[in-house]
Amino acid sequence: MKQWRRWIALALAGVLCCTLLAGCGEEGEEGAALSVCVGDDPVTLDPIYAQETADQTILVHLYENLMRVSMDASGKTTVTTGMAKSVDQETNYDGTVTYTFRLRSAKWSDGRAVQADDFVYAWRRLADPASQSPYAELLSVVAGYDEARAAGDMTLLQVSAKNDTTLVVVLSGNYDWFLTEVCTSPATLPLRESAVQKLKEAADAANLQAVEAGEEGDARWWSDPTALVTNGAYQVGDYEEGQALTLRRSERYYGSQSGPGTLYFRFAGSPEEAWALYEAQEVDAVWAVPEAQLEELAADESWTGIPELNTYAVLFNCQRIQDPLIRQAFSLAIDRSALAEAAGTAVLPAEGLVPPGVPGDGENDFRSGDEPLLNNDPADYADNCQAARELMEQAGYDSGASWGELEYLYVEEENNAAVAEALCTMWQSALGVRIVSRGVTEQELWAALRSGDYSVAGADLDAAGNDAECFLMQWTTASPDNVLGYANSAYDTLMSIIAGASDELARLGCLHDAEELLLTDYALAPLYTRQIDWQLREDLTGACRDARGWFVFSGVVERTV
Repeated sequence: MKQWRRWIALALAGVLCCTLLAGCGEEGEEGAALSVCVGDDPVTLDPIYAQETADQTILVHLYENLMRVSMDASGKTTVTTGMAKSVDQETNYDGTVTYTFRLRSAKWSDGRAVQADDFVYAWRRLADPASQSPYAELLSVVAGYDEARAAGDMTLLQVSAKNDTTLVVVLSGNYDWFLTEVCTSPATLPLRESAVQKLKEAADAANLQAVEAGEEGDARWWSDPTALVTNGAYQVGDYEEGQALTLRRSERYYGSQSGPGTLYFRFAGSPEEAWALYEAQEVDAVWAVPEAQLEELAADESWTGIPELNTYAVLFNCQRIQDPLIRQAFSLAIDRSALAEAAGTAVLPAEGLVPPGVPGDGENDFRSGDEPLLNNDPADYADNCQAARELMEQAGYDSGASWGELEYLYVEEENNAAVAEALCTMWQSALGVRIVSRGVTEQELWAALRSGDYSVAGADLDAAGNDAECFLMQWTTASPDNVLGYANSAYDTLMSIIAGASDELARLGCLHDAEELLLTDYALAPLYTRQIDWQLREDLTGACRDARGWFVFSGVVERTV
């Protein structure tokens, strides 16, 4: 059976390759076909666990959220209403904010109506600590989140269905990015409980049968994409494990589309493999551009890379390294320019915790208009090291030798080992502190961070949304995600003001103040940020990439002259 499916997939690939040589192919009743490669075979198609770009990209085409990301007439990424036909916002007397969503008359792919309860089920499932979703913190802005997780009672989360077509969400403050970031995320996509339960039962039965046959049972409710019940613009047509996934326009979708009638996802195990497909004209869009091609692009002064919504930083355990003077000395002894070079192509020394690309005032970047919070001038590095040594003496350490040996944890992947070695050498040379680096898995790193069983660590800091607040909110004293053990009442007050701010300029000023306070307390030391790129054929337009990583191809059309 699998051999037969493989031949069908190869035949389909051949047909698509022929049509794609002429751009998007000829228009038919179902529209053009578009072939893309944005990653490997899906790791998971469960929305609350999907972290890979390919997985998230597939999900946002199969399901539709309350709001959706698209490209406007000027070519900029924008957010418009999706399953929500309309949304009302009301500020309550206690400072909470109520959002009322009125849903469209829409259907799941099996013909059942999409209802508000489908969002309630999905959001409660995401927030439930038993789910252990890496995206649960997205809902930390919803009133009742902390209480629900502490009690294990998700009915305390203030997300409710007023009726079949009305969803009510109460937020604990005035989070302007709720609609654009939370309500567009793959993690908050709707799921119908009865459909998921039916698929879970089928997977459990398949696993039991496999175990009885002496095999390993690893089926999940989403393992057969062709069986998924979805509400998006596309539904699965065919799936060949490790090879490709075909999506076709859903006949049940409420809206009309001008983009591809068929989306063909090709899988590749590395950026180099994906690029080979692109050069062979087998796909029309590719992510990520490999290191070699990125070097060529970066060599062109006119090239503008796409900032990643991520900052790589040194995290200090403030419960172990309690003296801020010591943490300041460690930070001053870092040569960020050298570390950025060791980290790879198109890597920039960090100027703050919030990376470039995050919105600021109007059309401005959050990082624009201000002096960098971090001094990355190589000419000043020697003076910084001298100041660091003086701080160590002021703190009572005339030599780092009295510290004994510390450990620096990092995830052993890509260029992290080279960065760790260079960083530990800097601390040894400038401060006389011996720190031994140890590479671990990502799971091991975060287990150590959450348990507080570390002294110094290097980690990628991602944000739940494309807003500066999303990089700062987890470091408050009461936040369960505050792995630094950092506590500062002034910082907590600033973040509370930000959560309730209605004036955008005042809010922005407080965000800058909060970032500066966090960094002058030296709870962490940002090292660098990355730039990336992706490619779409020049004769096509309408594809967009969300700042958080995934792509939307439903609006791709041939470019008009």
